[in-house]
Amino acid sequence: MNEAGAATDPGDPNGRGAGLTAHAAHNQSAWDATSDEYQERNGAFLDASGGLAWGMYQLPEDELRILGDFAGKDILEFGCGAAQWSIALARRGARPVGLDLSARQLEHARRLMAEAGVDFPLVHASAESVPLPDASFDIVFCDHGAMTFADPYHTVPEAARLLRPGGLLAFSHISTFATACWPLDADEPTENLALDYFGMHVIDDGETTSFQLPYGEWIRLFRANGLVVEDLVEPRPDADATTTYRSAETLGWARRWPIESIWRLRRA
Repeated sequence: MNEAGAATDPGDPNGRGAGLTAHAAHNQSAWDATSDEYQERNGAFLDASGGLAWGMYQLPEDELRILGDFAGKDILEFGCGAAQWSIALARRGARPVGLDLSARQLEHARRLMAEAGVDFPLVHASAESVPLPDASFDIVFCDHGAMTFADPYHTVPEAARLLRPGGLLAFSHISTFATACWPLDADEPTENLALDYFGMHVIDDGETTSFQLPYGEWIRLFRANGLVVEDLVEPRPDADATTTYRSAETLGWARRWPIESIWRLRRA
């Protein structure tokens, strides 16, 4: 494991260290180009939640209890962005490592870590091929992050490899339900089915490449990698919830149907 604040080179899902897949290189360029604007738009909103909150509506971890008792545990944030989560975890006694594909996002992470007076390792790599040893972590998690923007057929095996026996994988994601109702050229989900459910995998909207699977395929993928589903949380934001990520119209949608899912899985 690297010293705190150090970074490795990006890895390759098909052979660690050899390069990036086309979709990973595309997403890396997109996030390097947009990370400043992303942090300017959303940073204060994330700060206001204290870092320990889930999804577009920042629902508190202290209420959802997705990660459980994390103090003293080795935790990998799988697509950490500016590491707001990991900073908050470090302040509360965890031993986090932040991984991200975007070098610019990690620059923001270093700035925020310095401002918070905390220090932990940062790894510049693809979550599809992580340059860290097997069984290194008690918890692997992300709030959207790598499980959204990297291929689950690579990230799920990597997460399972990195977890110790009995370890926790937890991640939030746009729900499969919402993806099926979200046209590729739209900023908001609709009340109608828009994308094919069967065969769902690569979602390319022309800006970034994201990934989604049907519910049954998620479960089969978890089981194939020794992960047992403990819970699928479908959080419902309050009627007066605010967010810098989506419009008031999307809040109305999310009050009726699950726009996000949080998977909670245990390594056998």
